[in-house]
Amino acid sequence: MPFGIDLGDPEAVDHEREVTSVGDDTQVGRTERRSNAVRGRRQERRRLAEQRRRQQLRNRLGLAIIAALVVAGVGYGLFSYVQGQRDREAPAGVQTFADVPRGHTQNPVSYPQTPPVGGEHSPVWQNCGFYAKPVANENAVHSLEHGAVWITYRPDLPGDQIDTLRKLADGQTHVLVSPYPDLPAPVVASAWGRQLTLDSASDSRLDQFVRAFRQGPQTPEPGASCTGGTSATR
Repeated sequence: MPFGIDLGDPEAVDHEREVTSVGDDTQVGRTERRSNAVRGRRQERRRLAEQRRRQQLRNRLGLAIIAALVVAGVGYGLFSYVQGQRDREAPAGVQTFADVPRGHTQNPVSYPQTPPVGGEHSPVWQNCGFYAKPVANENAVHSLEHGAVWITYRPDLPGDQIDTLRKLADGQTHVLVSPYPDLPAPVVASAWGRQLTLDSASDSRLDQFVRAFRQGPQTPEPGASCTGGTSATR
């Protein structure tokens, strides 16, 4: 009982009870606020932990996706490389001629192969494409030096086969097609130092020869143009 409270005075006693009640309520409020604060901090920690967990999950997922893309890219690159190497494989029957001379000359040249696969040649190259008339050896050999494949055919080759050769020339650069009198086979494909004789333009080895040697590793001047020269015929 606080000092100075008259127990016989009912109003004083009630007042003291009210003060005590207010004090108790204040203490309860403080305790509840502390509890709420603790609970709030716990919830915040749980929220932050969950946020970090989700972020880590996203990071791991992102890394897994990147790793999968890298693996897929390497796999595709390897597949493309292997496929490219296969496309560059020379077909069966290709003849190889070593130590083919080079150089420019204004004079006619007698070549040891028919048609020639290299040697001295005109300073002006033959523009690549399809020709219905023969072209000069010396100009065509210069085109070979630039990485062209020269496909020659007998003038009496059936029309449908000539159309096949025309499409082959029209569909890509560095392909030269022309008739050639006294050809040793119906169709002959030549590149610098390489030659393949064929009985037909439909022989699948013709496409393979073009893939292997058009701007191929045998090219003395890779990247050189096959336009801007001459389109003259004989």
